[in-house]
Amino acid sequence: MRLTELAASGGCAAKYAAARLEQLLEGFVPAEADDLLVGLARADDAAVYRLDDERALVFTVDFFPPLVDDPADYGAIAATNALNDVFAMGGRPLLALSIAAFPEHLPLEVVGAVLGAAEEQVRAAGALLAGGHTLRDDEPKYGLAVVGTAHPQAIWTKGGARPGDALVLTKPLGTGLVLHGLARGLVGAAELASAVQWMRTLNAGAADVLRPFEPKAVTDVTGFGLFGHAHEMARQSEALLRIDPDALVALPGALEVAGAGERTGGDRRNREYVGDAIDLDGVADELAILGFDPQTAGGLLAAVPAERAVTLEAELAARGLFGRRIGRVEAGVGVSVSQY
Repeated sequence: MRLTELAASGGCAAKYAAARLEQLLEGFVPAEADDLLVGLARADDAAVYRLDDERALVFTVDFFPPLVDDPADYGAIAATNALNDVFAMGGRPLLALSIAAFPEHLPLEVVGAVLGAAEEQVRAAGALLAGGHTLRDDEPKYGLAVVGTAHPQAIWTKGGARPGDALVLTKPLGTGLVLHGLARGLVGAAELASAVQWMRTLNAGAADVLRPFEPKAVTDVTGFGLFGHAHEMARQSEALLRIDPDALVALPGALEVAGAGERTGGDRRNREYVGDAIDLDGVADELAILGFDPQTAGGLLAAVPAERAVTLEAELAARGLFGRRIGRVEAGVGVSVSQY
């Protein structure tokens, strides 16, 4: 049984369109409380609530339909994607609950493999999987609600990037393109294996290396693509993010899929979301497609003082982690994809 045949779309590509989500949330009055440090007023990767002067809770929820057929890979990737939201806020996961919906005809060993792999990933993140909730559904869905902790004065948000900062990305791009290409016979098992390995990689190590550098702004790159999440950072920071297209690193096979003229289903929605706030003049089509590609369990995008960017890259490399300077922050508003 192929899990992906039971889903209309999988992974973070199944996200509600960002532009429609913003319209929906316009009708909500954000909750206000002195101890609610991050909520809907400036939506971020997770909510943050201060308990006292030394402790804050970081809370997030994330789930999606299967994007791969192997149930263990699906469970691990879904867990990684949810846990990474806590790391993107500068926190450390503490406790997780499963959110699961599966067809009743799905063999129990398949469901067990999803849950087991997720539990292993939660433990690898330093947290505990302590329960959850399950529903019957024709389309499988799995993810986690995660609670983490952080110091109230050390929360990372999307706002705060300042002109002169360097932009560093901690994973290559192209998960959506590789999976799309696999379905169309444009890539094979080797490209899939590489993409799965990256999607199963927690951002815990990258966050640990990043923490002493006191980043000015951080987000993780997921369903809205690099350009969509850069747009969010630019808007909340009231700054211009200039991204060098030649600095972008693609997963094996991703650019070949883009070069064949293929785009994922989320590409159009992400372009509509960013709209006129991005300048793509002169950017090669395949690199633009890579930038709008919805990512699942993508890397951290961080704005750090420019003078520390080289050291950050070196420290990531010394830990066997990926880190690439892809741009800088300038005065202005929006995203410009151009060399500098």
